[in-house]
Amino acid sequence: MSDNISARVHPLGFYGAGLPYLSHDGYSGKLIVIEGADCSGRSTQTALLKQWLEYNGHAVADTGIKRSDLVAGVIDKAKDGNVLGKTTLSLLYATDFADQLENKILPALRAGFIVIADRYIFTLMVRDMVRGADRDWLEELFGFALIPDVTFYLQLPSEVLLHRHFQKRGFLEYWESGMDLSLSTDMFESFNRYQSMCWDHFEEFASDYDFVTLDGARSVDEVQADLRAHITRLLETWK
Repeated sequence: MSDNISARVHPLGFYGAGLPYLSHDGYSGKLIVIEGADCSGRSTQTALLKQWLEYNGHAVADTGIKRSDLVAGVIDKAKDGNVLGKTTLSLLYATDFADQLENKILPALRAGFIVIADRYIFTLMVRDMVRGADRDWLEELFGFALIPDVTFYLQLPSEVLLHRHFQKRGFLEYWESGMDLSLSTDMFESFNRYQSMCWDHFEEFASDYDFVTLDGARSVDEVQADLRAHITRLLETWK
């Protein structure tokens, strides 16, 4: 991580003060994060990785963005109208993440589980920065986040993501095309511009937060083999 980030890292393993009302008495589990754009293959890789780890005798829990019982439904309803303010959107997602961290991720880590996160705070910060949020403010906001044991980043160019979006959904989604930013009246052009902007910020975070960057444009089996090879080495160091 860069000097300015590492200076803010809490000694107990959080990027800031953590959740101050919780006891930080150590965690025997491990946190694996898989980051990348929508349709980069994260969810497929997470499911395969979970299956493989469980087959090899590990207790595994998985999580991801917008899975909080508290606010996930609220986010969906708010986004349906396409009128959500950028600060409100950011705070809703931060609330979703905080609820999952407290009630799902940390309890699983205390119980010795390997937790696989299908996206983490980095996706949230990338999306917010593209929409004009200040990076320092975001890093302060997400200072309660636990530092992962490893973060993998599935890197794909916008033209590959465009193809995958149509392959998966048959259409382009409003928010993932950045239409709220008025980048272009043409959704295809807006998608490419938005995803290119996200790419730039992901690359910045990959360097500053020591991501393991993988070529996500390869086949599912090739990416999974790469993930397993990395994690096999890490499992040895975690013993």
